[in-house]
Amino acid sequence: MSEELTAKDIVNNRLLQCEPDLALIEAARRMRESNCSSIVVIDGGEPVGIWTERDALKVDFADPGTLEVAVECVMSTPVKTVPGDMPLDQVAMHFKEESVRHYLVKDDGGATLGIVTQTDVILNQGVEHFLYMRDVESALSRALLVIPGDADLNVAALRMRQMGVDAAVVEAVDDEGPGIITERDLVRLIAERDTQGPVSRVASRPLACIPKDSSLLYARDLLEKEGIRHLGVMGEKGDIIGLLSFSDILESVQYEYVHRLEEALQERDTALRRSEKNLHLAHKVIEASLDGVMIVGSHGLIEMVNPAFTMLTGYEPVEVIGKNPNILASGRHDEEFYRDMWHSLTTVGHWQGEIWNRRKNGQVFPEWLSISVIPDEEGGVHRYAAIFSDITERKKAEERIKNLAYFDMLSGLPNRRLFIDRLSMAMATAHRHGHQMAVMFLDLDLFKRINDSLGHNAGDQVLQTVARRLVTSVREGDTVARLGGDEFTILMPEIDSVDDAVRLARRLIEEVKEPFRVEGHELYVTTSLGLAFYPEDGATVESLLKNADTAMYRAKDLGRNSFQMYSATMNARSFERLAMESSLRYALERKEFDLAYQVKVDMGDGRISGVEALIRWRHPELGVVPPSDFIPLAEENGLIEPIGAWVLEEACCQNKRWQDAGLPAVRIAVNVSARQIDQGTLVQMVRKALEVSGLEPRFLEIEVTESALMNRVDKAADLLHELRFMGVHISIDDFGTGYSSFSYLKRMPIDTLKIDRSFVQDMSEDSDDIAIVSSIIAMSQAMDLRVVAEGVENEDQVALLRIQGCDEVQGYLIGRPVSAGDLYSLFDRNLLPGEGGGVN
Repeated sequence: MSEELTAKDIVNNRLLQCEPDLALIEAARRMRESNCSSIVVIDGGEPVGIWTERDALKVDFADPGTLEVAVECVMSTPVKTVPGDMPLDQVAMHFKEESVRHYLVKDDGGATLGIVTQTDVILNQGVEHFLYMRDVESALSRALLVIPGDADLNVAALRMRQMGVDAAVVEAVDDEGPGIITERDLVRLIAERDTQGPVSRVASRPLACIPKDSSLLYARDLLEKEGIRHLGVMGEKGDIIGLLSFSDILESVQYEYVHRLEEALQERDTALRRSEKNLHLAHKVIEASLDGVMIVGSHGLIEMVNPAFTMLTGYEPVEVIGKNPNILASGRHDEEFYRDMWHSLTTVGHWQGEIWNRRKNGQVFPEWLSISVIPDEEGGVHRYAAIFSDITERKKAEERIKNLAYFDMLSGLPNRRLFIDRLSMAMATAHRHGHQMAVMFLDLDLFKRINDSLGHNAGDQVLQTVARRLVTSVREGDTVARLGGDEFTILMPEIDSVDDAVRLARRLIEEVKEPFRVEGHELYVTTSLGLAFYPEDGATVESLLKNADTAMYRAKDLGRNSFQMYSATMNARSFERLAMESSLRYALERKEFDLAYQVKVDMGDGRISGVEALIRWRHPELGVVPPSDFIPLAEENGLIEPIGAWVLEEACCQNKRWQDAGLPAVRIAVNVSARQIDQGTLVQMVRKALEVSGLEPRFLEIEVTESALMNRVDKAADLLHELRFMGVHISIDDFGTGYSSFSYLKRMPIDTLKIDRSFVQDMSEDSDDIAIVSSIIAMSQAMDLRVVAEGVENEDQVALLRIQGCDEVQGYLIGRPVSAGDLYSLFDRNLLPGEGGGVN
């Protein structure tokens, strides 16, 4: 106790004053800038009233004009005063009896010395031992006010005034967590003229919380340390059961009991002072410790942390106190790890070991952690004390030692030992999950010449550069290793197909043969590469490496600067692709391409409304090669332009021949690829095809896939506008499989949308597909676009499409792709199933 202290000993002489006619909003701004909870109204040199944060509850936030009234209209009067020589415990009693929070302090002559608040009394009264013996829950004397996040600010202030509370919890909105609205927040909002809108927008977050069984002394110290005025009080389940403020602490102090306790403790003052000194020393030791310290209550929530904790984790005390320590969890440890930890704590009262935790910024770091149980008087758990240190540097030192054993010193790549270890694990995983993997053996061609002519230093620089090029070329998760000399290996632990490894092999060969600049010399190095696959080419580490090595030497025998696959079957497939690439270059000259035609039928009369031209490659040795196999090759090798020009010209000529034969005039549709759009020559191709054939532009339709458009919106829009200006119709193919956004269609001169077959196939069984098709048709009609449904194969689909209002259909039910001659007989028929119709 500090019975000698009086009001004048703790008075705050920095008194905030204003004149009576000052606008309320200006008074609030001054309080905000001075960080004061009240402003004294002075008239003629004398205080005539006071406006406090509590008075802010009286403001009508729904009426902006209220903010402009004079402060004298809303101030509290008269101003409560106490003499400067009044003992502090009597001042505290006055606060409790008169239910005020501020007193002006006067001297014997009536002059104002300053102002004293409830907070000043609590921080200076010297009742720490009493506060230590009381828990937070015992000080909750008022009901908790919880305000919905979407409530109006004026409603929140009214509820706080009606319940006589200085703060309220604001419910969480959009996963932000609960917040708090206080009288001080209201003053701030008045000062900022920000009095409209929902309370969630202006609530303070996060709400600092403490467990209900924490001591009042701890709560008081936390309020002071963090510079806040309210704490949320959590129940056993982590829910908020109340709000605690300095006012609550003051009201909870039982002064009569304190006086009696003081008399009983007179004989123990010396012992208490010694104990306090020891506690203070222990506190200072913890504060100064370079190790992080965290005290956790028996309820499993953090109660205290030291500055080193903040330095190591990045979390401020207010961010973790009242939270579960698992906010630091890195996710690297499984449930068994934590079960063993708790078993040790419950059986021997201690655990220590290495653990990975996560800092506030998300960085995961290793720490050495020691946890001890602090028992209560009955031998149960009272607290847990955790002490930890960052062992990142120690781990780095261990890693450096490990590198000496597992990494190549020259290149920094894994060495043979680590590569074989990773290969073994990859093979086990591949066996367990049944997927393919690949191993490459790479050797530099004629590397010995560099060492012999320029020396080993130049050779080492080349090896280091090769290592960097290989690492930057492989996928994430692949391993590049140096076995020794100029031999490298690459592990692809999971591949979808052999082509994945083939593409990487080609890329590596191209990367290695880029020129090197070494000691003023420009050097050219090539490589030979061998490929082996698991499980086809070896079931053991040794056999797989041996077979990859064998394939590498075969590549050298065949002329170097190339790759070979160990499997004869896979080699045959590679040769087949190479043969196809070579044949494709001469397919046009050899007239190996022809067109098939698939009809589109009008849903109204069942007759042909259009024809789609489909290219076929009749290879003399491979047979009919589907477009999905050779079109990508044509795009890769720059052959798509001449092939596309031939298709356009042949399709236009055929349509003109049908018209000249007296058949009904219909549009013929030709598909163009994304590469044709990129090359920018499509308009010239179309113009030439129309000139050569004599076909009117309105009888030609260009089909472009949705993905081809979306990847090049601006360029495609310009190109399609040119075609549309010529009179050519434009159709979007495979609609619904890409972005499916109607917003981009506004920029495109589109006539027709083709609904992708994937939505049509399951219409009769999948209500979602019906909804998608219906939406596309409805929106197309609103945009005055025709709709074609692809992949129609049964009558149920036709019936459903007719109900939805689809314009045209195409598919095997209507007609399969046929030759130009076979199409003649279809022009005069009703091709729709049902009455009067037929199916080809």
